[in-house]
Amino acid sequence: MPAAVVPTVRIQREDFDVAAEIARLTQGRADIGAVVTFSGLCRDEQGALSALELEHYPGMAEAEISRIATEAVQRWPLQGLTAIHRHGRIAPGDNIVLVVAASAHRQAAFEAANFLMDYLKSRAPFWKKEHRADGSEGGWVEAKEADARAAQRWKPSE
Repeated sequence: MPAAVVPTVRIQREDFDVAAEIARLTQGRADIGAVVTFSGLCRDEQGALSALELEHYPGMAEAEISRIATEAVQRWPLQGLTAIHRHGRIAPGDNIVLVVAASAHRQAAFEAANFLMDYLKSRAPFWKKEHRADGSEGGWVEAKEADARAAQRWKPSE
């Protein structure tokens, strides 16, 4: 029986290298047939945004994301799963989040990556504050109803 997959979860201020993270997950592995990645970037909102500031509770964010990543490796036959979420002040065009899901087959990798991103967009304990290009603070970004609806599809049917 294969060893249980332990997901990698990192919350960090510094940027990440997508190719290096894929290589880290797949190096020396002949059992992986599919790698699905999602990288989320900071948008400039048509030039109105100078930065997005992401805050979190250290320890709590890692624990919550680890919990949902562990659920993903229990639900799908994965060979690896990595989730990286940045915090701090992030400029438009810079990386915010990365999910890398590896499996023998593409469907499991796609579904696990979607599952984890739906969670990160709707329920991960991060708070986003906009900094406007005109120097003003844009306030805290509210969660989008569409993200919450997307996450509902993963709930077990009752």
